[in-house]
Amino acid sequence: MKNLYRRNFVKQLFTGVAGTVLLSSYKPSDADYPIELLDTNDDSEAFWENVKAQYKFAPNLRYFNNGSLGSCPLVVQKATNEFRATLDAFPSKYMWGGWSNEKEVVRKKVADLFSVSEEEIALTHNTTEGMNLIARSFNLEAGDEIILIDHEHKSSVIPWTVWQEEKGVKLVRPIIPILPKTVEDIVKVYEDAITPRTKVISMCHSVNTNGMVLPVKEVSEMAHKKGILVAVDGAQAAGMFDINLKDLGCDFYAVSAHKWLFAPKGIAIFYAKEKSQHYLKPLIVANGHTDKSIRRLENYNTRNLPELLGLGSAVDFINSIGKEKVSKRSYELKHYFRNKVKDNPKFRLKTPEHDELSCAIQTLEVVGKNVRDVKNKLSDDYGIDTRPMSTYDLNGVRISFAIYITKKDIDYLVDALESIAG
Repeated sequence: MKNLYRRNFVKQLFTGVAGTVLLSSYKPSDADYPIELLDTNDDSEAFWENVKAQYKFAPNLRYFNNGSLGSCPLVVQKATNEFRATLDAFPSKYMWGGWSNEKEVVRKKVADLFSVSEEEIALTHNTTEGMNLIARSFNLEAGDEIILIDHEHKSSVIPWTVWQEEKGVKLVRPIIPILPKTVEDIVKVYEDAITPRTKVISMCHSVNTNGMVLPVKEVSEMAHKKGILVAVDGAQAAGMFDINLKDLGCDFYAVSAHKWLFAPKGIAIFYAKEKSQHYLKPLIVANGHTDKSIRRLENYNTRNLPELLGLGSAVDFINSIGKEKVSKRSYELKHYFRNKVKDNPKFRLKTPEHDELSCAIQTLEVVGKNVRDVKNKLSDDYGIDTRPMSTYDLNGVRISFAIYITKKDIDYLVDALESIAG
């Protein structure tokens, strides 16, 4: 297999935003990037071992908790630090317009990643902000209804509770099965909850508790026929698998880029379909509030621009591998893990099996063991970080299979789980 020189890989990552903004004297050294990535047509484990080497974790840590918070690859860390150094070297220049063009390049990169127009992308802080922006914008009346299933993340429920329920809008909370068999099973839950007063369906793309993937496209098609808008919390999905927002058809989609997009913390993406943008009102207003474009939703005056520009470097990193290849790897790791544990009677998978219904987050119960004890044993005895999930009778550890996870890591995880199970 023919190798690509590391300098070519680094040059590719720094093309575009990073390349135009970093100090002109800056050049990465061999010590910064000691690992060569193999030809990206290669699907071998050696390729993914080299992807893993682009991340730096604490010694002896196996990090299976990307669903809580992701890690920036080294090249994104370095780019973001250089942006920060550039800003601190001439603060007023770069905070107040010196990076205007570079910000737009980042917007275009993000838009291309999700197959939409850059005029439909705002660069915000986190998913919570995006869900607040949606929930606060609507002039709903007492008796109007919003549908949110029981598994919605608190950061999606609380904004609707505060901004709408307190004025008499009803939050409808249908119960969704933990292990649905088909997409239609889920769509029916939403359809059965609709009444003539339903105004918005607010849904997550991938459920925080057990990684179940919800059928945004099918729900959007059904809802729009009834004149209902669809808002999506995409925090646990965006970057895990390939997403075409235009094809999904939802009206709004909020993403925390610090999870599966491996961007700096405190930067996010907010998508609003062009014909649905008129519903939205900015959470913060400042000079420039008369801007009619989607940029009005991100007008904060002073903000952390190095992190925003670091998002562009994170997208470069994903594109250097290929978003389709990342998606394929996510499913490959899911299947590898499930195949290793499915026949063990001491394990109980709490995530749907079908690829339309789950991806690189899987929740596993060790039968007869309390999830807190399992999580602590994994951490204390094996250096494995997972997220315990005790709600909805899951009693399972939520395990995330990001692109820096290898099959050897999964082997180590399963051995540890088997030992804990006794």
